[in-house]
Amino acid sequence: MFQVTRTGENRLDVDFAGKLDSSEMRSALDELEQKAQGIEHGRMLYRIGEFQLPTLGAIGVEMSRLPQMIRFARRFERMAVIADKPWVRKASQIEGALIPGLTIKAFERSQEASAETWLLSPFK
Repeated sequence: MFQVTRTGENRLDVDFAGKLDSSEMRSALDELEQKAQGIEHGRMLYRIGEFQLPTLGAIGVEMSRLPQMIRFARRFERMAVIADKPWVRKASQIEGALIPGLTIKAFERSQEASAETWLLSPFK
């Protein structure tokens, strides 16, 4: 399951659970790109449910779209990732360190209110 909802002028909420194959990855990336049109200085809330590694085909699709994904990421300043698995939270923060201009902070599912507060707070 991969669902993207535009909840404001500069905000996307993403809900993901399960495993993506190449077709689902293609659709997910298309949906992200389409819903992010016009966003500048965006914020994203990314909820990750029961995570399973994507198929090799899905990883290939993502890698083939790396330039598009970098342009997509530049639309956003801040991303809150909510995940139960500690390694998923850690991986998301490492990813944030690799993307200039994007700050990613990870939270446990029980901390969703804190994630919302952080996501909406002004930069210092």
